[in-house]
Amino acid sequence: MAPVWVLQANTGQIDDPREQHRVINSNLALIQVQATVLGLLAAVVALLLGAVSRGELDFAKVELLCASSVITAFLASFALGLLMVCIVIGARKLGVNPDNIATPIAASLGDLITLSILAFISSFFYKYKDSRFLTPLVCIGFMVLTPVLILIAKQNPPIVKILKFGWFPIVLAMVFSSFGGLILNKTISKEQYKGMAIFTPIICGVGGNLVAIQTSRISTYLHMWSTPGVLPLWMKKFWPNPCSTFCTSEINSISARVLLCLVIPSHLIFFSVIYLVEGRSVPNGKTFVVFYLLAGLIQVTILLYLAEVMVRLIWHQALDPDNHCIPYLTGLGDLLGTGLLALCFLISWLLREAELDGISEPASGPPY
Repeated sequence: MAPVWVLQANTGQIDDPREQHRVINSNLALIQVQATVLGLLAAVVALLLGAVSRGELDFAKVELLCASSVITAFLASFALGLLMVCIVIGARKLGVNPDNIATPIAASLGDLITLSILAFISSFFYKYKDSRFLTPLVCIGFMVLTPVLILIAKQNPPIVKILKFGWFPIVLAMVFSSFGGLILNKTISKEQYKGMAIFTPIICGVGGNLVAIQTSRISTYLHMWSTPGVLPLWMKKFWPNPCSTFCTSEINSISARVLLCLVIPSHLIFFSVIYLVEGRSVPNGKTFVVFYLLAGLIQVTILLYLAEVMVRLIWHQALDPDNHCIPYLTGLGDLLGTGLLALCFLISWLLREAELDGISEPASGPPY
């Protein structure tokens, strides 16, 4: 929901103190409704994918996973929501574009905060797993709280539209991310993919951050210079030439080039940190580094082009790109990043095995 805060800040909707409180309350309530519902759906999807991969469904873990997922989503989204309020309002007062600050912070801290809370909550519920009424009471409590939050969210008319029509993008994005998780689950235990679990959040995070920034900037640009359903003359083509996305003097093309230039330096910094912390437990050959950087570059290039296409299509339908494009693109980023990373590890392993086989083969020819 960070892009919604950004849009409302850039269009001046939160400058008035009374309007500011109403917008903040309704947006926070909307976030909590989405978090509660999606937390439950995420638990169900995880259980189903686990059942598919293992061939059985462990009913003893259903209540534990559902309760942990719901309360984690609720607490993490509330913490991030409050943080975004402070960042967006602060950026507005300082005259800084929130597009460049709030969106990447939300994408970066989202995984960290969520995983930290999930680890603590799941450990707590596992410790008291013999208490038969604890996890059901948690789930029921959040189900009862949801209608109250919906009433609060309805105080802001634009939020009502999101409550009605904003579910499909985030649910589909969750499905995309889940398939990325399935790829990780299938590869993580194999020798040729050793260290992949460490790099997966990095490649997915960098790609998701950069495409979210670009999508938010294009969306804000359209909100400021056009009306929903009407594309500017220079954006009439739904499927632009990729060169126009990266190689023109138009403001969004310049932004895409800048973001693309950040890919390799960002990955090199993260790779150096990982290598210093993990040492020999991660691959560090030149071949792997080249393929890893190439995978990150391909991922972000595809996502930035899809952002340009998707924003135009969504805007032409008189829908808000912030609410519809960013979930799709970040979900696709997770799937694409995990797939490319797995391919990167596989190719590096095959080349290394071929090199070792070549070294181990005895030299041919007559002895001297």
